[in-house]
This record gives sequence, structure tokens and C-alpha cells, in this order.
Amino acid sequence: MIPDKLKKGDEIRVISPAKSLAIVAPEQQDLAVARLNQAGFNVTFSTYARESSDFISNPVHHRVADIHDAFSDPHVKAILTTLGGYDSNQLLSHLDFDLIQKNPKIFCGYSDITALSNTIYKKTGLVTYSGPHFSSFGMEKGIGYTFDHFIKVFTEKERHSIHPAGDWSDDRWYLNQQERQFHSNPGYEVFHEGVAEGISIGGNLCTLNLLQGTEFMPFLMDSILFLEDDLLSDPSTFDRDLQSLIHQPAFNGVRGMVIGRFQKESNMDDATLLQILKSKKELELIPIIYNASFGHTTPIFTFPIGGKVRMEANKQSPTIELLEY
Repeated sequence: MIPDKLKKGDEIRVISPAKSLAIVAPEQQDLAVARLNQAGFNVTFSTYARESSDFISNPVHHRVADIHDAFSDPHVKAILTTLGGYDSNQLLSHLDFDLIQKNPKIFCGYSDITALSNTIYKKTGLVTYSGPHFSSFGMEKGIGYTFDHFIKVFTEKERHSIHPAGDWSDDRWYLNQQERQFHSNPGYEVFHEGVAEGISIGGNLCTLNLLQGTEFMPFLMDSILFLEDDLLSDPSTFDRDLQSLIHQPAFNGVRGMVIGRFQKESNMDDATLLQILKSKKELELIPIIYNASFGHTTPIFTFPIGGKVRMEANKQSPTIELLEY
């Protein structure tokens, strides 16, 4: 179930299912609103988006209410999360999936939002999206690639090739917008060659793994896994998280894998990643692309959770293409 694409004048509702909008600097909020409004959209905020809490996130019933309100409001055409966090999975057993299924619309975010996007797809069949948060659009520099892919995915229906970003950054841009370092991006790297077509599943690996053993875990058969992790995922952590995913039912039906660029503080270099991948016999026949432009570095592309994608992992010209999204 693919949601309708956005048109000029459509309303985008910002919600905070993880950390609150209150922690985002006002000038970054203003820039994000201006950028989306300039693209022709109307940005609104949920009732509790800016609520501040002494806990990690706002009360569960407030966050759930904002999700339900956004899906049930006929004027809202897309739902954009404020940013990530640690506890979106608190909401899963409280969501009204019948309501969501009857009111399909764009739902986009990444990082901790992986728990929500994969669960909504699993429980309703609605294609969701791993892509920028609302706060991402408060970035002054290096936002072009992210914004371009966001617009293409949400306004176009044609096949969409995802090309690597020209450069990348791992700065804490939200603390210092001016002193940033950008590095040239050599492009996709290939571990195993091959061609695969399947259903895109995934996002943040450690968050996806929170769904294991629950009714919210998506089925992995015939999937292409998109996996990334943040600076807390050092090589040992990524290794065991990946192994845990490999142990899931139907992993033997996974058709391909795309791995996002790691943050520098994770200490995951290419040689270490390849050593981890080589250690897993279950991956021997799966085409794998790595150093793709998504995850916790910037910029990032938007991809569907539950959409149809195609990958060609050949070392001369690796490609990723969105077919149905």
C-alpha cells in the first residue's frame, strides 16, 4: 500500500515520537519550516511536538495521540518526525493499526524511528520511509543531496536511481553550523557482486533488532536489507547485532544487502567491516553494497520500507534503484 505523493500546498505534520522538538534550536526550526514551505508545502506541528519532559521522551499517551491525530486528519498528507532518540518502541503496543491502515499517508524518519516505520509496514502493509527528520532541514550546509532525494521520492512515481552523494560529513552540525568538514565520497563499495530485486526492509540495525521475537518484526523473505548504525555501534556491537539479525526466521530468503556509511566514532573502517562480513557464511551468496549514503552521517537518501528495489552490486558501476515506492 503506497501512499499518495505530495503536491504543492499539501500539509506536512511534524510529530515527536522520540525526542521532543523542544531540544531543537529555534533558528534551526525556523530554517526547516522555511525550506519546506519554500518547496510548496504547509508545515504544521502536533499538539505535543514541543512538550518538554524530565524523561527520555514525552509521555507515551501524548506521543501516541499525536500519531493518531496526524493519520486521522484528512488535511495531513505526510508525517515527518522531529528527530530520533531511544524509545519509540514504547509506542508499538498502543498504536491503532486499523486507523493507520484506513488513512494511508507518508510517514518518514530514521534512526530510532526505524521501530515505528518497520512496525507500521508489518502491521498494515503501508509503505513507510527511512529519510530525513524535520530537524535535518535545519542544516545550513550539505543539505542539497538529502533534500533532492526527499523531494523526488515524495513527489515522483518514476523509477528512481540512487546515486552516491558527492561528499559526506560527520560533524555535529546542530552545535556548529559554520565549522564543518566535508570529505570526498568515492562512491559505493561492493563486498559481494550480484543482482537482486526485492522488498526494502531495515534502517537502524540496533533499533530494528528491538523488534525481534515480537509481532512487530517484518518478514525477511524476499527482502533487500538496508542497514546502518550510529557512533555507539563499534565493530563488536555491529558484529553481534548483524549476527542476531541473521538468526531471524526467513533470513535465508534475503536477496541483498545495502550498508550505510558508519560514523567515524564507531571506529568501523572498511577493513574491519569486510572482516565482519567475511566471517558470516550466511552472507556468501548475497550481493552486498556498503558505504551507501544513508544513516547517521550526512547527507542521506530516502528509501521505502516495504517498497520494491533493485540493486546491481558490480564493482565497475554499482547501482541502487527504487522501483515501487
